[in-house]
Amino acid sequence: MTGEVGNNSFLRVEGITKRFGGFTALDKVSVDVVKGERFGLIGPNGSGKTTLINIISGVFRPEAGAIRFRGEDITHIAAHQRNRRGIARSFQIPRPFRSMTVLENLMVGQDFAAGDASLHSRDRAHAILQRMGLGAAANALAGRLSQVELRKMELARAMAAQPQLLVSDEAMAGLSSSEVDEVLDLLLGLSADGITIIMIEHIMHAVMRFSQRVMCLETGKIIALGEPKDVMANPRVQEAYLGA
Repeated sequence: MTGEVGNNSFLRVEGITKRFGGFTALDKVSVDVVKGERFGLIGPNGSGKTTLINIISGVFRPEAGAIRFRGEDITHIAAHQRNRRGIARSFQIPRPFRSMTVLENLMVGQDFAAGDASLHSRDRAHAILQRMGLGAAANALAGRLSQVELRKMELARAMAAQPQLLVSDEAMAGLSSSEVDEVLDLLLGLSADGITIIMIEHIMHAVMRFSQRVMCLETGKIIALGEPKDVMANPRVQEAYLGA
């Protein structure tokens, strides 16, 4: 099964195939994500989710297919070039500069994304931290943050690039129920600001609350794509992902 590919997509994944030796991690995956969409990506471990977001963000190159962003073929350009075109990614395991402050960590991200080390950049970094609920922690060492604060800082670092597309990789993993709601509210707020978001997540109630559409991968292929309630009711999804 392939996804829906239209003519006016914001992000277009076209027939992506990726192999690691004799293992096919993605097999002709095609899907569109439209501007402003909240798009959920699910699937069991080994389904190809991380490989797909690595290809979208520029970490891997596919054997076949193309990635188009805002009409431009970005298949063969580097990750940092994609970042400067408006694609940002937060990682499942935050790796901050632990001996630097939260603000300094964010400034490094801004410098990388835009080469902007000005006072205006510092003001913008403060604004992002306030937006992420970390304003009071700006001068704290990153190594002293709690788990949920680290997740928020990881999102803040992604937002430092002023992205149009944010790929959020399991930003809620390992958090308590109330902390999951905190991070989910931040993502919903960013969506309300007009940012297109692809969310990879295993926490089903978060996926259901966040997503306008959900895609489920299994063994490198799309097995379901549509509204969350329809995808969750799909027998193949229940068998492959939920163990039903």
